[in-house]
Amino acid sequence: MRNPILLTLTEPQERFLMSTAKHPAFVAGFGAGKTEVMIWSAISDAAHSSTALIGMYAPTYDLVRLITAPRLCARLTKIGVPHKWNKSENIVYTSWPRFGDFVLRTMDNPERIIGYETYRAHVDELDTLKAVNARKVWNQIVARNRQKPEGIKRPFNRVSAYTTPEGFRFVYERWAKEPTPGYEYFQAPTYSNPKLPDDYVDNLRATYPAELIDAYIEGMFTNLTSGSVYTSYNRETQRSSEIIRDREPIRLGMDFNVGNMAACAFVLRENVWHCVDEIKGGVDTPSMIDTLKSRYEGHTITIYPDATGKNASSKGASLSDIGLLRHAGYTIRARPSNPRVKDRVLAVNMGFQSGRLFVNPDTCPETARCLEQQPYDKNGEPDKTTGLDHQNDAFGYPLAYEMPVVKPTMTSTALPF
Repeated sequence: MRNPILLTLTEPQERFLMSTAKHPAFVAGFGAGKTEVMIWSAISDAAHSSTALIGMYAPTYDLVRLITAPRLCARLTKIGVPHKWNKSENIVYTSWPRFGDFVLRTMDNPERIIGYETYRAHVDELDTLKAVNARKVWNQIVARNRQKPEGIKRPFNRVSAYTTPEGFRFVYERWAKEPTPGYEYFQAPTYSNPKLPDDYVDNLRATYPAELIDAYIEGMFTNLTSGSVYTSYNRETQRSSEIIRDREPIRLGMDFNVGNMAACAFVLRENVWHCVDEIKGGVDTPSMIDTLKSRYEGHTITIYPDATGKNASSKGASLSDIGLLRHAGYTIRARPSNPRVKDRVLAVNMGFQSGRLFVNPDTCPETARCLEQQPYDKNGEPDKTTGLDHQNDAFGYPLAYEMPVVKPTMTSTALPF
């Protein structure tokens, strides 16, 4: 690393990389180059000393494995830095004069951020965590950031954050509302990146509800928690008169709660989803199976359950809740873990907006009521204290699985060196 690396940067990226703040934050819309600027900033930090350890943090292990580590390794390869990603340790070791290593960690368990010291740290998607968790994670990372690498006379330890704004949460409170000295944020709208496809912003505007445009395109802190959770639902506009036909396939969303099991039954009409029946107040999974067998005899049923049901049964049986359903002969569609609540809510709202989702309020009165009335809590999460969440959760699992709202992706562009 004897010669400088020439990068093509957007104006917000350049201002961020030139910042001398102790804790800079890159607050960006989709496609604004958040991950790219994080990787280059981390590489620049590692070039200060062969003993420097650079911390890189992502919300989950999957994001570390699928995004952070591969992107880091790709950029190191591009600039000719020999390295090896030790997947068991989640450390990227380099072997280059005056070039440090990278420790990769998740933020899902703050108590595990122990046992090492970093010279610089980079925290990705900090605002996707609940505010209380984000605060704890941030404090833990700052506490670990005290390494004094060899060869640096006056080490300047720094922790940087990178995120899409998720309402008035931790990043807003720490960087925008009442920033203390050393906290500075850089707003990066989507259209600041000239490398995006010409129709990228238009596609985002067509994909996301109006209340999310300022956050996901402009990179602005906006109120995402006003009103009801399912803002796109209107009882009359999304009214269905469909009912279950004889022996037709049924798709069923199911939420596991001891003493309050919930399910929503859907049928498809020309690839349009109609919620046509509901089950509420189920005692446990075995009782739900009995209800399904008696109510839907002669129908094939595909169940989209709460993914946590792969763990202990709601009644403590040897089989998990999902295991019990599968043992009863039902087809199960569930990913290893539930989607983020925000993504599930977004899938439902966009299903209503796109005309692919309807509810029969006559056969599903509880579902219609819950969709209309569930509010957000003070932390910006769907409120679970009102009893309106179980039916909505069951309603959302099939939509999040079959109609997920996926962020448009940006194709990689070679950077000149």
